[in-house]
Amino acid sequence: MRKRKFSVPFMALLFMVLTAGAQEVVYEEYDLDNGLHVILHQDNTAPVVTTSVMYHVGGKDRTEGRTGFAHLFEHLLFEGTKNIERGKWFEIVSSNGGRNNANTSQDRTYYYEVFPSNNLKLGLWMESERMLHPIINQEGIDTQQEVVKEEKRLRYDNSPYGQLLPVLGENLFKVHPYKDPNIGYMEDLDAATLEDVIAYNKKYYVPNNAVLVVAGDIDVAETKKLISDYFGPIPRGADIQRSYPKEEPITEEIKATAYDPNIQIPAVMVAYRTPGFAERDAYVLDMISTYLSDGKSSKLYKKIVDDQKQALQVGAFNIGQEDYGMYLVFALPVGETPLEVLTAEMEEEVALVRTELISEKDYQKLQNKFENRFVNSNASVEGIAGTLATSYMLYGDTDLINKEIDIFRSITREEIREVAAKYLKPNQRVVIDYLPKDKTDN
Repeated sequence: MRKRKFSVPFMALLFMVLTAGAQEVVYEEYDLDNGLHVILHQDNTAPVVTTSVMYHVGGKDRTEGRTGFAHLFEHLLFEGTKNIERGKWFEIVSSNGGRNNANTSQDRTYYYEVFPSNNLKLGLWMESERMLHPIINQEGIDTQQEVVKEEKRLRYDNSPYGQLLPVLGENLFKVHPYKDPNIGYMEDLDAATLEDVIAYNKKYYVPNNAVLVVAGDIDVAETKKLISDYFGPIPRGADIQRSYPKEEPITEEIKATAYDPNIQIPAVMVAYRTPGFAERDAYVLDMISTYLSDGKSSKLYKKIVDDQKQALQVGAFNIGQEDYGMYLVFALPVGETPLEVLTAEMEEEVALVRTELISEKDYQKLQNKFENRFVNSNASVEGIAGTLATSYMLYGDTDLINKEIDIFRSITREEIREVAAKYLKPNQRVVIDYLPKDKTDN
């Protein structure tokens, strides 16, 4: 029997249709009277449930001289509550077959637990305790300050290239809080009073500044009743007014130098200030970074690492943030290759994206990569919970979990060229030489 051959465009279209149907996430959302936004996703295929709360507070939410509070609170709100003994949080979770964690960015803080579904009530109770009854005292603050300091020493001060992101922030931003590291400055945390910390909790960790997501093996009616019981009585906080300083555009190339005593091989960073991640242009920049450096067949890697053997590593990253993004192109040289040579080689590839259309073949490869990412992005209930919370709180559109792939599908080769020409110009960049420094130097 004669085999039927399918064209590449037909197969791509078929793949799009199949993934669109297979990946749809069904959810229900509503608000409690106190302003808490609730999102429920029922998936009874496995007996697990994720309970999570995202607060719209991150490193940028601070005053001068009081940086790092959101990251401190990531740790502090595990200390204990009115009904959870100090130091017992993780023990309660693990002894009931669960696991939990939290993380903080410049824009939000996220707490979550994953339990067997018969412990849904426990997960909701614990998160309501965190919101309503946290115990904040000097003992807990002192303990968690030391935890944060140790984390800073481990991840930033004593880790090779650990200062890359702080260096990027301080050079791309002059007035916006993104200029300061998310973890904050230790002298600010040391100077914080108990009154400062209590006031921060009262302002930001309130139901009207949060979204609760419950995803997994749940009964929706029962879950709504539990949420009403545990979270309904929590009082609404005052409305939060945010007004961050605006950055002036970068119109001339800025050169900077930074030193890292933990490295032997220097790096060169070429950075651009870009729009916040909810803007359409930010999606296009995601595609450009994938085109330039995702995988060994990408343009930058193949040219500078494989063919010309000038770099050990090279990469391009669109670092998304709510108010402004940071677009980074960086390289580590081979041997005595000058950093300015790497800068010129990277600019040559970026310039091609600014001035020429990428090939149809490369464009289709990009589309396939983003289709695959979409298929894998919501492969677990835990992942779905995080995406639902992020889509609602930071993008203002919960259904982005289902339709974000359509944004990438709609991006054209012409748009890729236009966005590169808009944001990735030499006169809009900061070039940073990131150099080794002898630990004995002053």
